[in-house]
Amino acid sequence: MVIRSLLKSSRPAALAAAMLLAVAPAAAQQPVAPAPADEGSAPKRGRITPFNGAVLPEDTERKPAAAGPEKPKAGDGSAPSKGVTVFDRMGAELPALPEEKPFTGKIDEAYGAFQRGYYLTAMDLALPRAQLGDPAAQTLVAAILEQGLGVARDAKAAAFWYGQAANNGDPAAMFKYALILMEGRYVKRDRKRADELMKKAADLGNASAQFNYGQTLVADMPGERGLKAAMPYYEKSAEQGIADAQYALSQIYLNVDGIEESKRARAREWLLRAARAGYDTAQLDIAIWLIEGIAGDRNLEEGFAWMKRAAESGNVVAQNRLSHLYVNAIGTRPNPVEAAKWYVLSRRAGLKDDALEDFYLGLNETQQKSALTAANKYRST
Repeated sequence: MVIRSLLKSSRPAALAAAMLLAVAPAAAQQPVAPAPADEGSAPKRGRITPFNGAVLPEDTERKPAAAGPEKPKAGDGSAPSKGVTVFDRMGAELPALPEEKPFTGKIDEAYGAFQRGYYLTAMDLALPRAQLGDPAAQTLVAAILEQGLGVARDAKAAAFWYGQAANNGDPAAMFKYALILMEGRYVKRDRKRADELMKKAADLGNASAQFNYGQTLVADMPGERGLKAAMPYYEKSAEQGIADAQYALSQIYLNVDGIEESKRARAREWLLRAARAGYDTAQLDIAIWLIEGIAGDRNLEEGFAWMKRAAESGNVVAQNRLSHLYVNAIGTRPNPVEAAKWYVLSRRAGLKDDALEDFYLGLNETQQKSALTAANKYRST
């Protein structure tokens, strides 16, 4: 189980003006087309070419046919264009593709079948190898049994195969079996062995194990000592895309004393990565950081956008804060009905706010009714 607990551009206007000044003289030098002498009541015709099948207008002089067929000239409109590639526009030829390196490794047909969704085939191919001690095959068999893919779900049998694969050195199995040992559901609970396997999996590069072992260090050593000990594991996990680790790293870089300035400057970057990954707590925090100017410049509009995204994800605190932003017109225009809607939603979730309650009671009956309707509609969707 992944534990989430831890500490809590616009371009210059001068550029646009310069571009307008550069374009304006050229436009002024363009000759003005003379108005037609007399169009009368005849309808306007489009551009006519010898190739579009249109009838020539009356009183139009036909050119005598040439003695022989005239060869179309490219670029003069008499021949269809074959298109221009980006590299043609750049004046560069398309570089030759590098030669594909031949695959010299051993093809794993069981995993190939699993990836294509042929779970029974994958089981039939993996089980004999698993029984002979192949750790990759043992992990695959465990995953199929754990999820019940094409076979009856059997968590106890999955735990057995995860244990076999962990003992045989598979990092993914080490991580899974460490969690099983912590829970003690299908095997005897063994915290010491779980910590050993989690650290070993983390040191072998498993991203989830790196984050969870960092959490173990923080739990065993409360305070800055544990956070600094966990930081290298969080960093490795964050680089591999684990949003929980990215969030944890942002909090450590900002709040822990003695952190290098080069790392402290990246606190907002890691928080943004976690927010973009959909971690609603990170979305709430980056909204606060942007609005209050924490770890970087203030950006009220962007902060409001992140607060709204977190609120729409169901984060109750974000719903409460979003209501305040609407009331005070921070990063957005004032909207009493939207403010009341988000307050109602956060109040229903158990978050009390006397200031927002006073605001809500000060609305007229029509506004309150509209807010309640919007809140009910939001919940139903």
